[in-house]
Amino acid sequence: MELWKSWVIATKDFNIFCKKKRILYTLIILPLFLSIVFPLAVRSLTSLDNITTEIITLLNAFSYFYIILVYIQSTTLASYSILGEKIEESLEPLLATPITDSELLLGKTIASFIPSIGIIYITSIIFMLLSDLFTYNTLGYLFFPNLSMGFILLFAVPLSSILSIQLNVIISSRVNDVRTANQLGFLIFLSFMSIYILLVTNAISLNITNLLIISIFLLVINIILFYLSKTLFNRDKILTKWK
Repeated sequence: MELWKSWVIATKDFNIFCKKKRILYTLIILPLFLSIVFPLAVRSLTSLDNITTEIITLLNAFSYFYIILVYIQSTTLASYSILGEKIEESLEPLLATPITDSELLLGKTIASFIPSIGIIYITSIIFMLLSDLFTYNTLGYLFFPNLSMGFILLFAVPLSSILSIQLNVIISSRVNDVRTANQLGFLIFLSFMSIYILLVTNAISLNITNLLIISIFLLVINIILFYLSKTLFNRDKILTKWK
């Protein structure tokens, strides 16, 4: 595998993303909006008495939500990266070049992974700074950065992004519409949200053990989807059947 070929493909997709305002709005506005709204929601509780436990519960739940956010971002980018070229009939000429399926898939993965991770890291810093600003007087200490958030950003968030991308490779090999691909990709979103609800209601805690379980689960699914996507992403089938 020649990595420079994958980077060329990724760079091409970066340029395409920058020209599509809808993608940019989805990529930037949603995480930025929530990174401001989440701390404001916590701030509204700081004026109440004996509310420390509830504040910590919310901060933990909002921290976990970045796993969901990166999944959403990656789903949007991956569906356009692969299915967009399929619809615009620009994928076939690309496949006619001397590039392997693995190099192509890696390039598409990089194109969706880097922007998604980048915006999540930037907006999570905004979230942590505002949260500390609004809760320091109530808690008496800086809640962020902490071990749980570090684990989320360094392990769970990248794994969630890769899961979304791998799943979209598989979906894109079976559908011909970006909206349908997005809708199918968001099915796993429901399982992420169920955990978020459990965190908000304090039914489970956001500790390293639970985060490790979630990360291991994501890793196993990613490995399975990786081999499945390589099997389904076949250039001969694409050139003859992706119409």
